[in-house]
Amino acid sequence: MATTFSQTFLMRKLHQLTGIVPLGAFFVVHMFTNSKAMGGPEEFNKAVAQIHGIPFLIFIEVFGIFLPLLFHSVYGIVISKEARNNVLNYSYGRNWLYVLQRATGIFLFFFILFHILSLRFGFFGVEAVAGNASTAYQIVSGELASTGILILYIAGVLATSWHLAYGIFLFAVDWGLVIGERAQSYVLKGCVGLAVLLSAIGVTAALSFDKPSAVGTDAPKVGTAEAGKVADSVSLK
Repeated sequence: MATTFSQTFLMRKLHQLTGIVPLGAFFVVHMFTNSKAMGGPEEFNKAVAQIHGIPFLIFIEVFGIFLPLLFHSVYGIVISKEARNNVLNYSYGRNWLYVLQRATGIFLFFFILFHILSLRFGFFGVEAVAGNASTAYQIVSGELASTGILILYIAGVLATSWHLAYGIFLFAVDWGLVIGERAQSYVLKGCVGLAVLLSAIGVTAALSFDKPSAVGTDAPKVGTAEAGKVADSVSLK
């Protein structure tokens, strides 16, 4: 007897899968790249240049990031709309975690849209990082110079870290990878730890851009000895 699956079942499984791979993997790599800012402009710009040098990058972006992200975001909003939140009637911890998962998902839909349009495509008066690896640090630092934008990005990092980490827990439970209350408790604690770790890395990286004095310029620096020679030559004329 053949096993049949409903379209809703398959769509929800695909939604969970895209949240882990490739989107979850991309977020981890993205945080690793941003952490290079802790080493200063040169380290970060070098990391961005390495990404720009990946062959067929545009196809990876479209089919590995943008399309999965579009599906995961839109279908996530559909799930949130269909969900029946009974947290007020049944105030269990898991119910609150589920509500938080749906709330962060809706927030991230708008935050990621803003993030991509600004730093990837150069909307809202921001120069795009794409194609400008040599000035990537300056671009991001200028964007985060605004306290409001910095707070928004920190909120985005915290929301994404939690959404991914708890999503991994839901994935493990729904796919039957973790069975039993004790095992699920251990996995949940591990996922909370992962959320804290990713949040710490992301927030620290964001604050590392908030150093105007660390942003260099392309103008060559003139040492005191060279400056003295220039002054002497001018005085002799």
